[in-house]
Amino acid sequence: MNHKIKIPICDLSSETNSLWEELTEEIQAVLKSGQFIMGPKVTGFEEEIADYLGVKHAIGVNSGTDALVIGLRSAGVCAGDEVVTTPFTFFATAEAIALLGATPVFVDIDPKTFNINVEQIEEKITPRTKALLPVHLFGHSCDMDRIMGLARSYRIQVIEDVAQAFGGQYNGKKLGTFGAVSAFSFFPSKNLGAYGDGGLIATNFSDIAQTAMKLRSHGSIKKYHNELIGYNSRLDELQAAILRVKLPHIEEMNEKRRKAAHRYSEALAAHPSIQTPWEDPDGKHVYHQYTVRIKHGKRNAVQEALTKAGISTMIYYPVPVHKLPVFASLKYSLKETEKAAEEVLSLPIWPDISVETQLQVIQQLEKALLPL
Repeated sequence: MNHKIKIPICDLSSETNSLWEELTEEIQAVLKSGQFIMGPKVTGFEEEIADYLGVKHAIGVNSGTDALVIGLRSAGVCAGDEVVTTPFTFFATAEAIALLGATPVFVDIDPKTFNINVEQIEEKITPRTKALLPVHLFGHSCDMDRIMGLARSYRIQVIEDVAQAFGGQYNGKKLGTFGAVSAFSFFPSKNLGAYGDGGLIATNFSDIAQTAMKLRSHGSIKKYHNELIGYNSRLDELQAAILRVKLPHIEEMNEKRRKAAHRYSEALAAHPSIQTPWEDPDGKHVYHQYTVRIKHGKRNAVQEALTKAGISTMIYYPVPVHKLPVFASLKYSLKETEKAAEEVLSLPIWPDISVETQLQVIQQLEKALLPL
C-alpha cells in the first residue's frame, strides 16, 4: 500500500526559493554566454572554494565518485595496491578503489561515531598499503590526528572522502584539508548541493593537482595534446554557477542543520530504545544526515510505522559494502558495521526544517516505539 508522504527526508525548496533571483540571474548568464564547459563560472568556483577550504588547488569534476577515482589515481594508487577504508559508507568509496585495480581493505567502525575505528587500522596495514581512505560519514569528522599519525609512520597517503561533510571541521580545521587529496560531492541533497551531479578534488600538492586536471579532461591540459588515458569528468558551467550562489551561505545552512539536530537530540536522548548521534568535542558535525540507532531489533517496524504516518526516513546503509556481492569474496566479518546496518535510521533534516515539523517526527517516532 502506498502512503502519502507528508514530511520528506529532505526538502530544499525553501533554500531554492530564498536564492531564486540570484540563481535565475546566474543561470541565465550562462545560457546567454553560450559557454557550458570549463568556462569562467567553473574557474571562479574553483578559486572561491579553494579559498573557503584553505587549500591551494580545487579541481571541479563531474561527480563525487569521479572525485574519488581521479583523486586516488592522482595520489598514485594503482592496480595491485591496497587502500584501507570503511565498509559503512556509500558504495562509491570502495568502488573507486576497485575501479583502479586496487583492493579495498575494510576496517570495522566505531559504534559511537559510525566512522572507521582508528584502533583497528594499524593491524590492516601491509607492504601493499598505498593509502588510507577515511569517510566523514553523515557529516561527522573522523579522528584525523590518529589517522594522519599512522600515515606518517607508515609513509602512506591519506585520501579523505568528504562527500557528506562539506564545511565540517576537526580541531578547528576544515575537513578535506588533512590528507594529500580530498573528494567532495555536490549531489543535490548534500550540504552544498548542485542541481545535478558535481564533485571536487582538493589538494595542496601541485603535482597531484596537475594530474587531476589532466585526468578530468581526457588526460590533457591543452586540448588535443593528450598525455594520459583519462576521463570525461568536467564540472558543468551551469552547476558551477549554481554552486557559486550557494557557497556564501554554507556556514549559515550548516548552523541551521546543527540547531535542528540538537532539537532532535534534546527530545530523544533519554529514550531507552534510541541512541542519538554522538558529537565529538574535537569536531564540528554538519549533520548531512541525522542518524539514530533504534535498539532491540525494532528498527524495521519503526520505519514502517513512520511511513504509514507519512514521514519519510532512510536507512544508510542496509547492506554494508563488505556484504555486497562484488566484495563478498573477501569474506569479511565486521561485527559493529553489521550491527549498525540493522539499527540505523535517518530522520528528516534540512536547514529550514521547522520546529513544528520536527515535533511531528518526534511524536510519531515515540508513538511507533510504544507498542514495541
